[in-house]
Amino acid sequence: MNRMGYILLFLFSVFISSVSQILLKQSAGTVYENRWKEYLNPRVMIAYGIFFLSTLATMFAYKAVPLSLGAVLEATGYLWVTLLGVLFLKERVSVKKGLGLALIILGIIIFNL
Repeated sequence: MNRMGYILLFLFSVFISSVSQILLKQSAGTVYENRWKEYLNPRVMIAYGIFFLSTLATMFAYKAVPLSLGAVLEATGYLWVTLLGVLFLKERVSVKKGLGLALIILGIIIFNL
């Protein structure tokens, strides 16, 4: 796999980690009969499984992705979580959040110049 493949793998791992966070947020909004069902329901277990796969993919991607670039790629998670939150959780993006996301995008662009 070439360097671009590792970078794409890293970005994919950030994306699936963001999907996992959305699943956990959805699960947190549900009332369960007891603690066991709160933590051992399919949505939570799938989310933690995705987190585990994301961690493995990230570690594998670091074979060719420099640490300095890894931190920048990891920052795209904020963008994914916001986008997925708007789409699936019907969350609103405030002006503050919008400005913060714009700064993240600007930082990613500046780093890549």
